[in-house]
Amino acid sequence: MEISQWDERYRGGERAKEDLEVAPNPLLVETAARLRPGRALDLACGTGRNAIWLAEHGWQVAAVDGAATAIEILRKRAGERGAMVDTQLANLENSEYRIKADSWDLIAMCFYLHRPLFDTAKRGLRPGGVVVAIVHVAAGNEAATEHQLRPGELGKYFSGWEILHYFEGKPNDPAHKRLAAEIVARRPQGWKV
Repeated sequence: MEISQWDERYRGGERAKEDLEVAPNPLLVETAARLRPGRALDLACGTGRNAIWLAEHGWQVAAVDGAATAIEILRKRAGERGAMVDTQLANLENSEYRIKADSWDLIAMCFYLHRPLFDTAKRGLRPGGVVVAIVHVAAGNEAATEHQLRPGELGKYFSGWEILHYFEGKPNDPAHKRLAAEIVARRPQGWKV
């Protein structure tokens, strides 16, 4: 879906209403709760359900999305709740946001797929840092697309990393019903950028 289409969905209230009514992603909450708060990056953050939760739980958060309306809603919601979130408007598919190497303790990519971001996010983590990635996967005999992976594909992007969680099936997230693959992977200490 193009960024302008996402903006329309947020502007029309359809997506914003859905996001406002849904709690943060359970896998992200479970993962972050086990870590010492540090620097977190939420890629394709939408209206900020995950970014705000992280900020409210002691994380220093940057949140990036390509939909200006989503960023506006996130800023308003964060302000109302007293949550400090550094918001950035950027098209992730056009590399408008640069992820600095060795900078983040946690990077979240929840229900967003742009394959080149996996390597960029991996380089952006500090040694011992954790990535939480959740993407839709093709069901049955469906072909993978630019917005969904083939079953088993997500794990290949993190070969050689410590896999803390891997799951494929119906996600435990009320905002998403389609099949998904989830991974929580820790950057090994000796992994070279």
